[in-house]
Amino acid sequence: MRRIGLTGGIGSGKSTVAAILVADGATLIDTDAIARAITQPGGAAMPAIEAAFGPSAVAADGSMDRARMREMVFADPQAKQRLEAILHPAIGAECEAMAAAAGPGLIVFDVPLLVESGRWRGLVDRVLVVDATEETQLRRVVARSGWTREAVLAVIAQQVPRSVRRAAADAVIFNETLSFDELAQEVRALPFVGLEPAAGAGSSENAR
Repeated sequence: MRRIGLTGGIGSGKSTVAAILVADGATLIDTDAIARAITQPGGAAMPAIEAAFGPSAVAADGSMDRARMREMVFADPQAKQRLEAILHPAIGAECEAMAAAAGPGLIVFDVPLLVESGRWRGLVDRVLVVDATEETQLRRVVARSGWTREAVLAVIAQQVPRSVRRAAADAVIFNETLSFDELAQEVRALPFVGLEPAAGAGSSENAR
């Protein structure tokens, strides 16, 4: 079993790289998807979230009230730490369970805040960073989501600077002007990936 930590800023093309790896046979473990699952109605983290933050943190359907929680953590750094103390162990446990169930082969952990967390470096064999300039990040996210530039900039500001993310990497793919096929070639050329392209893999679309 080989374990890669995959990360990158919003709009860098990280999800496209993940899709390429999955198409070639890797097992993807998406920490954002796990975080969403454990904060849905009946999710594993919900009792602890309600106990720590009160009923106002729970939406009418029983899920975590994300808007309310964002307000809390932005206003109070200690609230952010309390939330992370609930979510991170639960996410980590689910990641390990999914990795064990996957068996041998390449495991790719998609972790948007891999560098920020400080704990993932010791949990993976290699860190792969997908990088793009801030202006490209802005253009891509605004085009696909309809967010304002200010909203995208606010997300970028919460993430570590590109230089810090790149410094933490074992390999960096600079996904600025690459087509999908060019991006796939760069991914498959990484010595620690070692996967064969899936039959029929490839696309002429730009990598996002």
